[in-house]
Amino acid sequence: MRSSPHTGPLGAAPAPAPAPEPRDGALPERGAPRPRDGALPERGAPRLLRHARRALPFVLAAALVAFTLGRLDVSKFLAALAHVDAPLFLGFAVLFVLALLAADTFATVLVYRRAVAPVAFRDFFVLRGASYLPSLLNHHVGQAFITVFLSRVHGVPLARVAGATLVVYASWLGCLLALGAVAFPANGASLGWSALLLAAGGLYLALLALRPARLARARLLAPLFEAGVRGHLLALAARVPHLVVLFVGTWLPFWFFGVRIPVGAALTYIPILMVAVTLPLTPQGFGTRDVLAAALFERFAAGATHEERLAAIAASTTAWAVAITLVEAALGLALLRVALPGEGNKDRAELSREAA
Repeated sequence: MRSSPHTGPLGAAPAPAPAPEPRDGALPERGAPRPRDGALPERGAPRLLRHARRALPFVLAAALVAFTLGRLDVSKFLAALAHVDAPLFLGFAVLFVLALLAADTFATVLVYRRAVAPVAFRDFFVLRGASYLPSLLNHHVGQAFITVFLSRVHGVPLARVAGATLVVYASWLGCLLALGAVAFPANGASLGWSALLLAAGGLYLALLALRPARLARARLLAPLFEAGVRGHLLALAARVPHLVVLFVGTWLPFWFFGVRIPVGAALTYIPILMVAVTLPLTPQGFGTRDVLAAALFERFAAGATHEERLAAIAASTTAWAVAITLVEAALGLALLRVALPGEGNKDRAELSREAA
C-alpha cells in the first residue's frame, strides 16, 4: 500500500510538522504570540534603505544641477539657450543616437556571438535600443537588462552571459587606455603617462595569456579567458567605431554654444567626461556632466566674463542631456515593444526588476 501525502505510510496520520521559525524581520503568523513588551518586528528599515538607495542618484543629480545653476547668471544662461539652432541641434542628437546604436551593436554582438549564442545583428540592434530605456536610470542598468534578456532567451546561464558582458567592458576600457596613451603626448605630457596606461593594459593581457587555473575555471570569468589575448584585441578593434562616434557626440555639442575645444585638448579631456557620465552616480550623467565640463572647458568658451563662459557651458551640457534623453527614451520605448511582444508589460517588469 503506497503512502499518501495526506495520511502518511500505511494510512497512519502524519505527525504534525514543526512550526517554522520566523525569519528575521518577518511578521508573526496569525495566532502566534506577540513579541514581549508589545514590540513589533521592524520591517520598515530595509525597505526604507532600498528606497533611499534608489533615490540617491536623483537627489545627487538635482543637487549638482542646482549647484551649477546657482553659480550662473540666469539671463545669460537663457540667452545661450536661445542662441542655438534648436532643430539642427535636435537633428544632430537623433543622428548621434542612431549612429551610436549601430556602432555599439556592431562591436557588442561579435562578443556575444562568440561566447553566448548566434545573435543576429538586427535582433541585437533592437535589444540594445530597447535597453536605452532602463539605461536612463544608469548605463550599467541597461547592460544588466541586456545580460538578463540574453540569458533568458537563449537559455544560457546568467553567469556566463555576465562574463561575456565583462569582455564588452574590457574592450571599452581598452579603447580608453589607448586613447589616453595617444592624448597625453599630444598635449605635451610626459611619455611616462602613456607608458603607464599601456602597461596596465599589458598586465591584463598577460594575465589572460597565463590563464591562472582558479580564475579560468570560474564561470563568470571563463568567457574572458576563452576570448584570450586575440579575442580581446579583435573586440577592441571592433569597438573603435563606437568610441569614435561617442567621442564626436560628446565633443561637438559644445560647438553649438560657442565652446570651441581644440582637438588636442578634446583628446585629453573628452574621454574623462565620457567615462564620468557612465558612472553609477546620477541618471544620464545629469549634474556630473555639468560640474565636470565647467571645470575642464571654461577657458575654451566664448564670453568676456566668467559668468558668460559658465552660462555657455551649462547651456550646452543641459541642452545635450535633455536632447539625448528624449531621443533615447522615445527610441527605447519603441524598440522595447518590438523586443518584448505579447506579454510585454509583464516581461518588461520582470527584466527591469532582475536588472536592478
